[in-house]
Amino acid sequence: MLYLDNSATTKIHPEVLEAMMPYLQEEYGNPSSKFYSLAENAKKAVAKAREQVATLLGCDPDEVVFTSGATESNNMIIKGIADYYGRDEGANNKLLTTKVEHPSVIETFNFLGERGYDVSFLDVDQYARVGVEQVKEVTARMQPLLTSIMWGNNEIGSLNPIEELSKVFEENGQFFHTDATQVIGKVSVDMRKMPGLRFLSMSGHKIGGPKGIGAAIIRKQSKEIYTRLTPLMHGGGQENNYRSGTLAVHNIVGLGKAAELAASNLEKNAEKLKELEKYLLGIFKTNLEGKIIFNNDEENKIPGLISLQFIGVNNELLLKKLSAYAALSSGSACSSSKPSHVLNACGKTLEEVRQTIRITLSSQIDKNELGLFEQIK
Repeated sequence: MLYLDNSATTKIHPEVLEAMMPYLQEEYGNPSSKFYSLAENAKKAVAKAREQVATLLGCDPDEVVFTSGATESNNMIIKGIADYYGRDEGANNKLLTTKVEHPSVIETFNFLGERGYDVSFLDVDQYARVGVEQVKEVTARMQPLLTSIMWGNNEIGSLNPIEELSKVFEENGQFFHTDATQVIGKVSVDMRKMPGLRFLSMSGHKIGGPKGIGAAIIRKQSKEIYTRLTPLMHGGGQENNYRSGTLAVHNIVGLGKAAELAASNLEKNAEKLKELEKYLLGIFKTNLEGKIIFNNDEENKIPGLISLQFIGVNNELLLKKLSAYAALSSGSACSSSKPSHVLNACGKTLEEVRQTIRITLSSQIDKNELGLFEQIK
């Protein structure tokens, strides 16, 4: 079976698994313990992984906070900022995001809205993007405490202008967060060039790392002053008091190795994804002309992510029919009875949503494997 659901998760890289194994067997120490070798070895392994993630993202190692994944990172940052700065009577409790965010952002904003925060959702264009001038106008008028805008959309792959938006937030001094889960390892990220981008979320299992590990990047206010927020989990004060709990050393080592591989192979992998995508699009346009519609823009997008409609074909039925040959998704975690909030916000009808599938490629795929789509007429 050909695996084409890499936006959902990726296969763990062999070098990542190899790096993790010692920390599941002989190197089982707790990095919060002191002096003896098992603890010190674990502590050094965590420090190395922190540096590897920081190198990939262009931030300082002590700005990397290990979490269980992007869902936790999103919750930690959004709830933490809202509670620390906006909970008191008379404080700024305005929060801004878009209508096409991942559910871990949308539902967090909804949760805060139900608890009295002033929550607003930005409209998007047909490709699920926001505009720089749109954001500039809304934030100037609204003056939100925190704005969260995803870097690359997980359903149709469109990229938001995060670098340009960073300049807007650098100028207005408001907190800016991005869920960058889908772009890491496919798009160059250098947070040092974007001082207005204060927070970033990512997951390890999207870049060939293990599940259950990710990072929240919390930029410092200055070289020595950490940004304050209310922790999502209280306890022993690990991760600079941002995230308590015993560190999952084996997973952290895996994330670090995956980050190292993603950084060293970024350009090569991105080019391979573009090549595979071009080849597959050629098959579709030749064999299925008039039978398909592309939801995504072919420019300014995550390489290797294709969202398309098979006109008049129910996506669930198509996915089941193809399941013996290829792993695909509808592009939404929702069932066929509930439309994608992303495609809905982009102006798609219920019929268009229910005939949409998402293909997400991997740089490990051989181009010839995509020939199976030649059989779809």
